[in-house]
This record gives sequence, structure tokens and C-alpha cells, in this order.
Amino acid sequence: MAVTTRARFETAYLEPADRLKDCAAFDRLVDAARDKTRVTGLTHTFYRYPARFSPKFVRQVIEQFTDPGDLVFDPFMGGGTTLVEALALGRHAVGTDISSLATFISKAKTTVFSDRELRILERWARHVDGQINMRTQSSASPQYQAAGYYRHLNSADTWRLRKSIEQALTSATQLASTRLQRFGRCVVLRTAQWALDGRKQLPTVPEFRTNLAAFAREMVDGSKDLSAAVSTHHAFGPTSTCYNNSVIGIEAQDPCGGVPPRLVLTSPPYPGVHVLYHRWQVDGRKETAAPFWISNSLDGSGAAYYTLGDRHAIDNWTYFEALQGALNSIARICDRSTTVVQVVAFSNPDRQLPRYLEVAQNAGLVEISAPHLSDDTDGRLWRTIPNRKWHAKMLGAIPASKEVVLFHKKSL
Repeated sequence: MAVTTRARFETAYLEPADRLKDCAAFDRLVDAARDKTRVTGLTHTFYRYPARFSPKFVRQVIEQFTDPGDLVFDPFMGGGTTLVEALALGRHAVGTDISSLATFISKAKTTVFSDRELRILERWARHVDGQINMRTQSSASPQYQAAGYYRHLNSADTWRLRKSIEQALTSATQLASTRLQRFGRCVVLRTAQWALDGRKQLPTVPEFRTNLAAFAREMVDGSKDLSAAVSTHHAFGPTSTCYNNSVIGIEAQDPCGGVPPRLVLTSPPYPGVHVLYHRWQVDGRKETAAPFWISNSLDGSGAAYYTLGDRHAIDNWTYFEALQGALNSIARICDRSTTVVQVVAFSNPDRQLPRYLEVAQNAGLVEISAPHLSDDTDGRLWRTIPNRKWHAKMLGAIPASKEVVLFHKKSL
């Protein structure tokens, strides 16, 4: 035991660059980064968040750069993949996102339920499909309806699904606690996304009902798996905290409680690349803010609000100006033992990558070279983006269809 403890102690204080020199571990990281299998396991399937991480890659990064009990921070947490994997591996997880929808999803995915709560959710999952009945009334949400969150959901093709969503939400909100209600809403959110988002042909009400029940059961099982994984690390008491805030200026709120994270693992918005984080496309690619209504959240603004600036801005100057503020804030809560790992894509890598690295350097972050990448001409880890439902996939092998993994540490 003494040898194991000493080895762990010495590994814990290795410089980030030294951890990258472990060739076998880095090969595993490369394989995980380039893995193209479908996202599965734990609570990762709760919602199909755009531009989401590969859980296999996230897990490998966390295992390589942290130890149980360490703190992992994701300043652009999105769908919460980093936080879920950190919790399951016995690390403390903190995330922040400017989107209230992302915050809702991340909280739902990182809630560790008790056995009693899981039994309640199992009973609810067995009966929720019985709440869908076109012959009975549904309860609308007048405030969201008046604010336009029902837009494009009242057509002859969509009203039955809207009514089904309302009836399912009524059932979810009758659960006994905020934690349980959040889970129920997330089940409805996932089912509604499947039914509405980007569909050329909408499903029938019976199909909606069937998938609602199936998703509910699957998500209960995922929550069970997460709770079981966390329980194996009870000695470290891993926790997860999600903040609905911009990362710019986040250091003033001290999200990590004065403790520098051992790992910052994140995927910021991509400069010049269109990713629809905050809307679904229904009825011929018309945008709807329905996910905010279903999650009982509030929409922030247009697309630029969620992407560090307008993607059409000349030379993306608004993006890089905002990125500078974001990386400045991230650097201020880190120390020399922190590894910063970012996954990012570019609409014009030749111009934007050097500028991205310059912004990081101005924030006090030094790039760490990754060894043994002979197949990559610039010595960085690149990956082709799999299973992405956005314009890069539709257009094929364009620059934005590849991501690069950047490793940084804080300068002296």
C-alpha cells in the first residue's frame, strides 16, 4: 500500500507536460479522441446537445491528468459530459455555461439519486406514457406561450405533439421534489427533441408515447449507473456544481471555492462555425425555443449570445475579443499544476488557429507540445467530427469538420 500511495503522490505532482510524455497513456488518449462510436453510458444520452464531447475522450483526459478527489472545471459545460465523467471517476466537478438550457441539462445529468428516489422514478417511468391521450385536455404554459416559446408548434402537423408534450410535462411536474421534476422534464425534453428537431416526417402520437416510456426507463437506468459509479468513490465524496453564468468574469464568483482546478477540460464555441445551441428546427427548418419552455428555463438571446459573437463578423473580431475575456478569467483561477485541455474547430484554421493561440498566450497560457504525433503535420492532435447534426456534416470534409485538441498550462 505504501508503494501505491507514494506512486500516486508523485504522479499527482507531475507537471502537465510530463504527463503528456507517458507515451502509452497518450496513445490511449489519441485513440479515445478519434473514437467514432455512438455516445452511450451513464447519463450521456439524456439529451443530444450540439457539438458534444466524446465521453471516451473525456474519461481518458480526466484519468491522465487528475486523480480521485481532484477538481475538474468546464467553463463551457454545454451538455455536461465533462461533469458526468468527472463524477463517475470520483473527481469533484464544477461547470458554468451562459445557457440556462445547458445548465438545466447538466444538472439533470449530474444528479446522484438515492435508492428511494430511483424507486420513485422507476414507478413514474412505468406509467408516464399513460398520460398521453388526445381525448383529454392538456395544460398549456401561458407565460411561455405569450413569450413566443410555442412558435411553430401550433400547425396541423405539430399540435398533437405539442399537446403530448404538455401532458407529459404535467406528469413530470407532479413528482415530489425539484430533483425528481428536473429528471421528468429532461425525459420529456429528450422525447420532444427526438420527435421534433430536424424531422422530415413527424412521428405519430402512439410513437411519441412509446418512445417517452422507453426513454424514461433508459434514463432511470443511466441514473442508476451514475449513482453506482459515484458510490464506489465514496471516500472522496465527489460533488458536482453547475452555474448559469458567462465564464467572462467568473473568477469574481470564485466557482471553484478558491481551489485551483487540476484540470480545465472544455470545448468553447467555434469561431465562424454555425452551431444551433439554443433552438430546434421544426416544420421545414423553422426555429423554435420549445426546449426552454420544456426545461422551465429562459432563452438568453440570439445565436451570437451563445457563441462568443456573430459568426458573420469580419475576421471574427467579436469572437476573439470575447475569447480573450474568457481565457483571462479561466487563467486567473488556475495555477501551474492545472492542465487546460480545449477542443475546438475553425471555419478557417490557417488564419484562426494562430490567432486562437495568440489569445491564449495573452491570457498567460503556454501551449504544451504533444509527443509522437507523426501523422499530424503541425504536431497537434486533430480529429474528424463524427455524428454531428450541423452544417459541417452536411457539407462534408470542410475545415470545420475537424477539431483540434489543445493542451496548455499557466505560465510563470
